[in-house]
Amino acid sequence: MDITSTVGTDATVRDTRPSFGRTVRAYVALMKPRVLELLLVTTVPVMILAQGGLPDIWLVLATVIGGTASAGSAAAFNMYLDRDIDAHMQRTVNRPLVTGEVSPRAALIFAWSLAVFSTVWLWATTNTLAAALSAGAIFFYVVIYTMILKRRTEQNIVWGGIAGCFPVVIGWSAVTGSLAWPPVILFALVFLWTPPHYWPLSMKYKDQYEAVEVPMLGATRAGSQVGLQVILYAWATVACSLLLIPVAGMGVVYTVSALVFGGWFIYESHRLYTRAVRGTEPRPMRVFHASITYLTLLFVAIAVDPLLPW
Repeated sequence: MDITSTVGTDATVRDTRPSFGRTVRAYVALMKPRVLELLLVTTVPVMILAQGGLPDIWLVLATVIGGTASAGSAAAFNMYLDRDIDAHMQRTVNRPLVTGEVSPRAALIFAWSLAVFSTVWLWATTNTLAAALSAGAIFFYVVIYTMILKRRTEQNIVWGGIAGCFPVVIGWSAVTGSLAWPPVILFALVFLWTPPHYWPLSMKYKDQYEAVEVPMLGATRAGSQVGLQVILYAWATVACSLLLIPVAGMGVVYTVSALVFGGWFIYESHRLYTRAVRGTEPRPMRVFHASITYLTLLFVAIAVDPLLPW
């Protein structure tokens, strides 16, 4: 037997096995880390607002851990269910279930494990209401959005986006054990913000959504029609943000932020529409990135405002 050739073959086999670090990164990718960033942006400020100051650091940490696991579970379920279309879209072709770094069975086990852990964790460390809302968020994203709406209606992201609204009510309920009008308003704000955030992205990847027959509005309607819808929802989002001022007794920092950043978000939305009507490149990703910046800055203002003495 040629010992050299045998050793070489064994080395080749070892080299093809994914490293521990690569495997960890693949499972983290299943959780959609960029979505998790928005989770933190919306959860922690609402906890500060609910407390009227800085809440207990352990409670914040426990809520963030549970919320991260919950959102990660929903994302993993989503990738498992959408692996067929992800394989035919350029923007998703590198997802771990498409590349084979994670098997469908392993992804499903991972998703269920996160779902159970997040629910039990939040129940044990916060309260029953927060745990129930977390479980509801997973159900809504996986069943209502991914399994029922996504491939059937161009309004999919409008109603499916409700799942992304849950972190604000989870954060509030973790602190207070109940719900009130401020988190309801913030729930509505994120609900209204989601379409003008996502529809520009679907405009950017229109051809890819058409290829897999997923009826995102940006892929089924003309740019001018999408732009008009983005404008209407952007205005509604900003109007909703202003309701928080009298209801939650918000101060100068939040008021100015809501007006200035909201005005900028509306401006970018109108700019998208105007360029689409004129037949020039609408540059939808400007609105997509502006929407993220807008929501981030608005929730930073929500966190800062209760900490100020005036």
